[in-house]
Amino acid sequence: MPQSPIVFDRALLRRRLQRARALRPETFLVDRVAADLAERLGAVLRRFDIAVDLGTPTDAVREALADNTSIGTLIAAAPLARAAPAIVADEEALPFAETSLDLIVSALALQFVNDLPGTLIQIRRALKPDGLLLAAMFGGDTLTELRQSFAAAEAEVEGGASPHVAPFADVREMGALLQRAGLALPVTDVERLTVRYSSPFILLGELRRMGATNALAERRRTPLRRATLARMAEIYRQRFADPDGRIRATFEIIWLSGWAPHESQQKPLRPGSAKTRLADALGTLEIKTGDKAGS
Repeated sequence: MPQSPIVFDRALLRRRLQRARALRPETFLVDRVAADLAERLGAVLRRFDIAVDLGTPTDAVREALADNTSIGTLIAAAPLARAAPAIVADEEALPFAETSLDLIVSALALQFVNDLPGTLIQIRRALKPDGLLLAAMFGGDTLTELRQSFAAAEAEVEGGASPHVAPFADVREMGALLQRAGLALPVTDVERLTVRYSSPFILLGELRRMGATNALAERRRTPLRRATLARMAEIYRQRFADPDGRIRATFEIIWLSGWAPHESQQKPLRPGSAKTRLADALGTLEIKTGDKAGS
């Protein structure tokens, strides 16, 4: 069986997260996503006795769900899990027994998984029948301005570009991945946030304090040249600055949800089982195949 390509250096990612915790961490994005997750989950009217917060880099989800009385026990599961109850777990190798969990939530972690289809399959197996996955992850347009500016600067200064920003997933792919994993009633949607900074260097500093700097396996191992970094900042300002001089940074958040299959869930009707013709419902004239309108 072919192995998934190694896109992210997971060991380096863990070190970057540890470094971010040692610095003054920047948490505004994960805090916002956690609040949105709590609001979305609040609309689900059912009980979740055993829930897992998978991979979220801070305690934001745990804190946002603290007042949700529909959740029994919420366990943090991450490579650097801190708050109790917690277990040390890698999102690529889940330690949960089959059909053992009622709910899995995750905020801004799954975008750094090398084998996302495999992780979603593991999540579906860990969920009890009619168990829910609700997660948010960075999408493909995240930091598009930074990606373009780095590529242009390296092409000018160094004669070629190396990857600096991760190739995040496309929202159009996620619904298919949820179905492929065997999750029922899959739903995906996307939210785009535009954050403004006084300079590209402030943005880079915040990414460092998020633990979200370059952890690509194919990253360039030599230090970034000052001339390249300076040219990147210049291009960024030229292309993506507002009239007041502040630069824009896009963060695309993909939301995904799906349920472990259960007989009580809605199912599509069998082909040919409809009792009302679509043409009658729409009040239009049905034209048979091969006929022309007006003939």
